[in-house]
Amino acid sequence: MTIPTSSIDQVILDQDLAAQTAPAGPGRAKRRRFLFVSNGKAMTGLIVLGIYLLFAVIGPWVAPYDPDARSNQLVQPPSADHWFGTTHLGQDVFSQILVGTRAVMVVGLAAGVIATLLSVLIGVTAGYLGGGWDDGLSALSNVFLVIPALPLIIILTAAVPEGGDALVALIIGFTSWAWGARILRAQTLSLRRRDYVEASRANGESTWRIIIFEILPNLTAIIASGFVGTVIFAVTSEITLAFIGIGSVSSWNWGTILFWAQGQQALAQGAWWWFVPAGLAIAFLGTALSLINFGIDEFVSPRLRSMGKTKLKTASGRTVRMRVGFTPVMDNSSAPHTHASPIPVIGGKPTPVNRSKEATR
Repeated sequence: MTIPTSSIDQVILDQDLAAQTAPAGPGRAKRRRFLFVSNGKAMTGLIVLGIYLLFAVIGPWVAPYDPDARSNQLVQPPSADHWFGTTHLGQDVFSQILVGTRAVMVVGLAAGVIATLLSVLIGVTAGYLGGGWDDGLSALSNVFLVIPALPLIIILTAAVPEGGDALVALIIGFTSWAWGARILRAQTLSLRRRDYVEASRANGESTWRIIIFEILPNLTAIIASGFVGTVIFAVTSEITLAFIGIGSVSSWNWGTILFWAQGQQALAQGAWWWFVPAGLAIAFLGTALSLINFGIDEFVSPRLRSMGKTKLKTASGRTVRMRVGFTPVMDNSSAPHTHASPIPVIGGKPTPVNRSKEATR
C-alpha cells in the first residue's frame, strides 16, 4: 500500500506532538504504561536479573552439595555428578556459585538502596531549597566525593572482621551517593522554576509535597540509572575484595571462588572449570545491569529509542521504511489526501522538486 507524502509547503508535525494529540484509547494507554518493559534491552536485563535474584533466594536450598563438603574427587572436570567440576579439596563448584549468589546480590542491592536514598535526600533538598541548605549539602557532597571507598573498606573490614557483607554494603552505600546527589541537585535546580512548580507553590502547596509529587516524578529515570550504576559498583567491589582476600574467605561468593582458584594455581593445572563459571556469572550479571541501564536511557530519550531503526510508525498507524539517500516526509494525519502537491515557482518558471520514492508498508 502506498503512503502519500505531504506537500512541500505543509508544516511537518513532530511525531511526539502528534502522539500527544492523538486520542488516547485503552490500548494506547496500556502500551505507554509498559513502554519500558517492551524495550528489548531492558526486558532481557530484567529477565537475567530476575534469575539471579531467584538463585539468591533459593540457592542454598537447591544446591546439590554443601559448598564446604570435601570428597575424594579432586580437581575433576564437569560431569553428571558435578556440573561445574570440583576444587582441589573435592568441593562442588556449582554449589559454591549457587550459595555465593546471595552474598553478591545482598551487598549490591543493599548498597544501591542506601546510596540512592542518600543521593535523593541530599541532592533534591539542596537543589530545591537553595541558600544555606544548598551550600552546606553541596560542601558535604564534595567531601564524600574525595573519600576513597575501597581503601576505607579494606581498613574497616580488617579492623572489624566480624562485620562481613553487611559492613561492606554499608561502607559502599555511604561512600557512593555523592556523585548521584550532585546530578540530582543540578536537575532540581532546573525543575524548581518550571511553570507547574510555580503554580503549585502559588496554590499554597507545602515544600515537601511539591518535592514528592512535582519534582521526584521527573527525576525517576535519573534515580533509577544511579541505582543501577551503584549496584554494579557494589557488586564489583565485593568480588574484588574477596578476590584479594579482604574479609572472610570462608563465606562463599564469586570472588571467594576466584581467590581459591588463584591461590591453588587453577590456570596452571588446566582446571578452567574452577574459575570460568564464576567469571561468566560476573559477566552476565554486569551485562544484565548494563542492559537495564541502556533501557532506562532509551526510555527517557526518544532519540535513543528510535536510533538504528529502519522502520518507524507514524501517529496514524502507517509504517515508513527509512532508506539511505532518501528522506521521506511523513504525514501524521489520518485523513486521506485528495489534492496534488503544488510545484514551487522560481523565477516565473515551474521548478520540479526531487522527491524520494514513496515509502511502502
